[in-house]
Amino acid sequence: MSEQRRRVMVTGIGLMTAIGQSAAETWHSLLEGRCGIGPLRAYDPAPLRTGIGAEIPSFTPAQWASRRTLRMLCRGDQLALAGATLALQDAGLDDGSDLGQRTGLFLGSNKEMPRMDELIAQLQAVRADDGTPDLHRLGQSASSVIAPLFFVEGLQPAAAFHISEKYGIRGANAYFAGTADSGAMAIGRGMRTVRRGEADLVLAGGYDDATGWWAMSKMDGLGVLSTRTDLGTEAFRPFDRDRSGSVFGEGAALLVLEEREHALARGARCYAEITGFGAGNDCVRPPSPQPRARGLARAIGRALADAARPFPDGSYIAAHGCATLQGDASETVALHDALGTAAKSAQISSVKPQTGHLVGGAGALNAAVAALALDSGTVPATLNLHHPAAECDLDYVPLTPRHTRPDSALALARGLEGQAVALALGRTS
Repeated sequence: MSEQRRRVMVTGIGLMTAIGQSAAETWHSLLEGRCGIGPLRAYDPAPLRTGIGAEIPSFTPAQWASRRTLRMLCRGDQLALAGATLALQDAGLDDGSDLGQRTGLFLGSNKEMPRMDELIAQLQAVRADDGTPDLHRLGQSASSVIAPLFFVEGLQPAAAFHISEKYGIRGANAYFAGTADSGAMAIGRGMRTVRRGEADLVLAGGYDDATGWWAMSKMDGLGVLSTRTDLGTEAFRPFDRDRSGSVFGEGAALLVLEEREHALARGARCYAEITGFGAGNDCVRPPSPQPRARGLARAIGRALADAARPFPDGSYIAAHGCATLQGDASETVALHDALGTAAKSAQISSVKPQTGHLVGGAGALNAAVAALALDSGTVPATLNLHHPAAECDLDYVPLTPRHTRPDSALALARGLEGQAVALALGRTS
C-alpha cells in the first residue's frame, strides 16, 4: 500500500498510574475524579521544597518480570515493562509467541541514572577516616563497590531491550530522551513507521519514575514544581489563577499502533485512529517557555496538516497543562495561534491533577487519554480548576467530565527543553 492508504489504529493501551494499574482502571478513576497525589512515602522528602507526588500504591515488580530480570531494571524500566505487558494484553497479543520483524518498539523517557541506593551504601567503604573520599581506596575496591551490572542497568534505553526480549520484537525501534515530549515523540515516530510500511504493528509510549529522589531533587530548585505541599490533592491547578506549578507522578503509558487492515483481519478492537503528528521547538533557554509557545503552535499546525482533516468544533484536546504561570498562559496563546476561531469551541483538559505529571510518560498518557475519550465519547475534566485565570480564556472543562462524543482530538506535550509534540487522532470509522 502507499503511505496515504495505510491507516494507523490504536488497538491496545497499557497504563500504569497512581490511580490505576490498567487503562480501564485509570480511565474509570479519571472520570470518577479520583486523585493519586499525596505525601511522598518512598523516602524522606524533608530536604525538598515539594513533598508531594503521585506514587503508584502496591506496585509489585515481581508481577511483571523474573527475579533475574529485575536485577537489571530501575524503577522506571519496571514501569515500562508493566505498561508494555498491559498494552499487549489489551490488544490480545500476549499469547506467548514472538511478535517478530514486522513489529517495532519506540520508547521515550527521562531516565538518567541507574539505581543509586546500593551504590550509595557501598561508597561508605571508600571514605577516609576523616570522612573525605579516598580515591586510592576506591581504586583498590571498585570491583566490589560498583556492581557489575551498574552501567548496564543505567543505560537509557534498557527497557527497550527487556521488552523486546520478552516479546520477541525484532523490527524498527528507537529510544527518545526528554521530558513530556519524549513519549509523544515515540508514538509519532511509531505511527509513521506503520504508515510507511516498515512495520504492521508498533508498541510505543513513555514512562518515568518522576517521584524518585533523583528526579525530584533535580527539579526541586527549577521553579516548575508546586511548593504548596499543604494543599495536598488541591496543589496541582492547571489554568487556574492560583496555579503554582506541577506535581510529579510516576507511571507508564504505552500504546499498540496497528495498520488498519492488519487489525481488522485479526478482529482487534480499535480505540481511535492516529491521523497526524507534528513537532516544534521554542528555541529559548529552559525552563522558561517562549511567550507564544511557538514550538507548540508549530507542532499543532504540522499535526493537523499531516492529518489532512478539518478540526471540527467541539473537538477534544488533551492539554499539556503543567500549571506553571508561564506554561499555561503560553499554551493558551499557542492554541489560539494554531487553531484560530476553532480554539474557542474546543473542549480542553489536563488530567495531570489526578495522575501527576509523568514527565517522560506525560505526552504518551495524553495520547492514551485522547484515544479513550474518542472511544468512550466522554471528555475528562480538569480537576482543581475553580477560578480560571484571565489569560487562560478557553474551555478547559473544569471539574466535571462531559459526554459529548467528539469526533477528533489532539494530544499535546511540551518538554522542559523547549521541544513540543502534537498528535492528531480521529474516532474510528
